[in-house]
Amino acid sequence: MTAPDLVLDDQLCFALHSASRAMTGCYRSLLDDIGLTYSQYAVMLVLWEDETVALSVLCRRLHLDTGTLSPLLKRLEAQGLLERRRRSDDERMMQVTLSDAGRALRDRAAGAQARVRVATGLTDGALAVLRGELTALAERLRAADLQP
Repeated sequence: MTAPDLVLDDQLCFALHSASRAMTGCYRSLLDDIGLTYSQYAVMLVLWEDETVALSVLCRRLHLDTGTLSPLLKRLEAQGLLERRRRSDDERMMQVTLSDAGRALRDRAAGAQARVRVATGLTDGALAVLRGELTALAERLRAADLQP
């Protein structure tokens, strides 16, 4: 007999996990077509928005550490989509900048984004509400102190 609070289909964590995998799966074939993984796409989204960012800012925006992000950036740089340089005013800081080739990829990625938006079956308003709720949930969970 399973305790009522331990039923898989009743778990928020599993619903979020399943939705995340489904969303990433929708992007997979579309991003394969433009030569990006989903994680690389997330990096490019920040660069399409800001053009150039400090590595520390990129880590914070993506909720990733430098050990996870550095290999992604190396691959994107090898593809010619971005450049990494030490800042001249502070050699300890790495600056990540969108290249012309990375900028040119933006329109193709926008097409993929539009197709996934349609696949959700949600209106723009409903998408905004859901995104806001998920962002707030993530912030609360990051702030939660669940130490035993």
